Amino acid sequence: MEDILLSIIIPAYNEEKRIKDTLYDIIRWREGAGFNSEIIVVNDGSTDRTEDILREYTSIPDFRIISYKTNKGKGHAVMVGMLKAKGKIRLFMDADNSTTIEHFELMLPLFEKGYDVVIGSRHNKDAEGAMQVEPQSFIKRILGLTGNFFIRKVLELPFYDTQCGFKAFKDKSAVLLFGNLKTYGWAFDMEILRRAYLLGLKIGVVPVKWYNKEGSKVKPLDYFKTLVDAIKIRKITEV
Repeated sequence: MEDILLSIIIPAYNEEKRIKDTLYDIIRWREGAGFNSEIIVVNDGSTDRTEDILREYTSIPDFRIISYKTNKGKGHAVMVGMLKAKGKIRLFMDADNSTTIEHFELMLPLFEKGYDVVIGSRHNKDAEGAMQVEPQSFIKRILGLTGNFFIRKVLELPFYDTQCGFKAFKDKSAVLLFGNLKTYGWAFDMEILRRAYLLGLKIGVVPVKWYNKEGSKVKPLDYFKTLVDAIKIRKITEV
């Protein structure tokens, strides 16, 4: 069996209304990708029909479901997928397909140049051409901009968008970073980037065209919780 170049990891919690369209898009893209890949959906304690829907795809080659009963958070789900993956490059993306799989084509050349981590950004100060094609509500945009400024200052990171749900890692970097993850909720991206930055890993950024999708589970209060998490992450990653 040929080596798997790319593992596509999708954390899913109560995604019965959105996961089919996302999987259809990924499966169609894989057919013309020109390399071997696997899809891993981590069912993070869903209470709706997510698992039943996922079972419909078990005949698809290199498609795996990892499922557990209790919801443990997006960070935990991504961690599980990263550590179970077989790919030389391991990408996580959101179940709502807000950033489509085609963006990986921008990441691959950076990995070929020796980057350890490549992240997608919706902010054009990170990468020219990045944009929110279908933006969030006004209040979420304001909270997001304020939060990003705070996160950059507290965690001393150079990135203007730490929370875009489209990030990829070489296999060794994925094991190194996720094997020590302490943040299991929405803020896990910040811990991963902070650790990668402090370790001196080579981090690249690509622009994404991001679409706001109905049914988001991120509430305005979560933005404030994320700011508290940033302070906690600063403490647990101090060297």
